[in-house]
Amino acid sequence: MSTDNAANAVLEIDLGALVGNWRRLRDRLPPGAICAGVVKADAYGLGMAAVAPALEAAGCTLFFVSQLAEAVALRRLLPQSEIAVLNGLLPGSEADFVAHRLIPVLNDLGQIAAWRGAGGGRKAIIHVDTGMARLGLPPSELARLAADKSLLAGVNLRAVMSHLACADEPAHPQNARQLAAFRAATAVLPAAPASFANSSGIFLGADYHFAIARPGAAVYGVNPLPGSSNPMAQVVRLKGRILQTRDIDTGNCVGYGSTHRRECPGRIATIAVGYADGWLRSLSNRGSVAIAGQRVPVVGRISMDLMTIDVTALDPQSTRPGGFAELIGPGNDVDAVAAEAGTIGYEILTALGRRYHRVHTGGAA
Repeated sequence: MSTDNAANAVLEIDLGALVGNWRRLRDRLPPGAICAGVVKADAYGLGMAAVAPALEAAGCTLFFVSQLAEAVALRRLLPQSEIAVLNGLLPGSEADFVAHRLIPVLNDLGQIAAWRGAGGGRKAIIHVDTGMARLGLPPSELARLAADKSLLAGVNLRAVMSHLACADEPAHPQNARQLAAFRAATAVLPAAPASFANSSGIFLGADYHFAIARPGAAVYGVNPLPGSSNPMAQVVRLKGRILQTRDIDTGNCVGYGSTHRRECPGRIATIAVGYADGWLRSLSNRGSVAIAGQRVPVVGRISMDLMTIDVTALDPQSTRPGGFAELIGPGNDVDAVAAEAGTIGYEILTALGRRYHRVHTGGAA
């Protein structure tokens, strides 16, 4: 791969691995089931403009985003595929949904009424809350809808969906409670394809699969089975440029707040990645990177544009300015970085900033 010599950092995105992950998830579903592509938040920070066409070329025909603006941008990329908007129908947005042939996920009776008012028997997805208390029809509104089917008159029901709260904890009792609630909901609503499983939900087994699955993070390489071996291929690699190295003496401090004080002489390298690039400040004094295959610790605070690492143990030839440190890679994947930062892989991916030189490789084979 040729690298832009002016780049302070390079984010490589392997579309071949990403498509392979989607296919791996699709193949766990029953024959005829749809494996959708969730490409919200700019495809989890990896570039919807590259990711969505690659998934469509691999056979994905149904896509989910969160916001109307995302859906409008996606429609320009994918003229034919189905596109659903999870955040629902904001007041006054009906005409935009119609103009761009979008499917609203209707989260309450008010949204259902507004979509009926748009006329034309257009597609919609009904979202039922089965235990997250976030979006979706609460039990009282579901009961009203079940009792009065005319409230859905004129709505082309593309699917009924809900969202799992604890799918990444297979033994959590909330999974079974939500499954029972979802089955009860689909039993009282008009017949339509059911959609329940997210990435981790696919691994809960056939009872959770239904007709449409909506994997997101696992497609991008995040482990859907925390605490177990990751069944997904890694999609991203991030390298940051070494800007400077310097010897420092005992007692010297590094970075803002002087939070790292040298207890012996050493050598520090400064890397051109900071929290403005999405390299979280919580990695200060606890993260690590790799140079020439060896892991070295982050020392001092992560600042807006820079981070500092202790390279005392490395061959000085491997830390010359202009070289790269590997921040995310085979020896330190997204989930490992997340563990160091005290967060989850989702946040690491979606935080990755726009200043990286981005390289997309591979695609639908």
